[in-house]
Amino acid sequence: MPFQQNIDNTRAERIGEHGVAKAALDGTLRRCEPALDWLRQQHADETLPLLRLPAKTSDLDEINRAAARLRAGATDVVVLGTGGSSLGGQTIAQLGDIGVRGAEAFRAPPRMHFMDNLDPATYGALLGNLPLATTRFIAISKSGGTGETLMQTAAALSAVKAAGLEARIGELFFGISEAVKPGNGLRDLLGSSVEMLEHDPNIGGRYSGLSNVGLLPAAILGLDIKAIRAGAGQALAPVLARRPAAEVPPALGAALNIALADQDKTIAVLMAYADRLERFTRWYVQLWAESLGKAGRGTTPLGALGPVDQHSQLQLFIAGPRDKLFTVITVASEGQGPRIDAELARRAGEPDLGGKTMGDLVAAQGRATAETLARNGCPVRTIHLARLDETSLGALMMHFMLETMIAAHLLGVDAFDQPAVEEGKVLAKQYLAKA
Repeated sequence: MPFQQNIDNTRAERIGEHGVAKAALDGTLRRCEPALDWLRQQHADETLPLLRLPAKTSDLDEINRAAARLRAGATDVVVLGTGGSSLGGQTIAQLGDIGVRGAEAFRAPPRMHFMDNLDPATYGALLGNLPLATTRFIAISKSGGTGETLMQTAAALSAVKAAGLEARIGELFFGISEAVKPGNGLRDLLGSSVEMLEHDPNIGGRYSGLSNVGLLPAAILGLDIKAIRAGAGQALAPVLARRPAAEVPPALGAALNIALADQDKTIAVLMAYADRLERFTRWYVQLWAESLGKAGRGTTPLGALGPVDQHSQLQLFIAGPRDKLFTVITVASEGQGPRIDAELARRAGEPDLGGKTMGDLVAAQGRATAETLARNGCPVRTIHLARLDETSLGALMMHFMLETMIAAHLLGVDAFDQPAVEEGKVLAKQYLAKA
């Protein structure tokens, strides 16, 4: 596996009363076995296409061809899509950016913009400042009826027409949606001149990061999309190999979450020590919340980023209510980044920093945060990546998708629907019609 998961510091025998008791964890792991059987059956029957994606290569050439076409001559690529149609792509695309916290502007073209929210000021400013003649727009909606995506796409089409570029719409726009069927608003809006990739109707948005939805932006940035899927295959392998739940990392993670939820640990904190995993924490929050929050069940996911959130949330984490399970993700960073001059470190009053790299400090902070949480009786799982690349990220994404599906089984909820979200969408359309 491209990463190591360790749950030692979640156990009651290690951290005390707020940890999970061995009997409780073992009992929950036994309840995972039917979920693993179900996953294997879905894989064998090919009824859950997500589980077939890691081994799938037949669509990669099509994705790479589309990426090459969209990249050619482009200074900017704008991805239009909200929720699962965007977050998976953002998560993977971070690997191709220089840190992504304000540093995107320094990467070689094309610059990639994910417009996943609907804000008139933000989107208006973007359209007003983009070089439209060298910008490519990718509109993504599984159903073709997502209101936010349709509005953004229509606004982009209008801007392109106003700039005298209407004849180039087929070149400047691209789409991903379900196959042609009556009532697909996105396909109708874009028209026959715009090339489309088909969104698998049996892969929901928040689970679509390993499909063309997430891999097309990655391929535009030059990332190895085959390696992403290969990494996902490594996370799936213990399930297909019929390993017992205790030896299947996603099952162990799901059992840990649910066993601790039974002990009133109803907040799941995911804290990553790498800027390039910031969008991963946001993707996880949607995946976990929208998949499990049903019928009065579920736990509340919370994303955090280290070291920055040590200065905002860590006080609450350690000294606040004991209602949280922590997962700290670290990446091997020792010896990386700027090295601190010894004399400058001395003048700053921190002589121990002399000769150390920035990566040395980040590695120490990640380790220290996990250990401090455990010493204060807070259950903390650690996940460590020796290297953050396409393979390890693909494995990490598949791990958490499997963990989510297994947790849903334990809670007795459907991991793939979102009835409360759909209700809100319908109501918003009613209000808009009356405006």
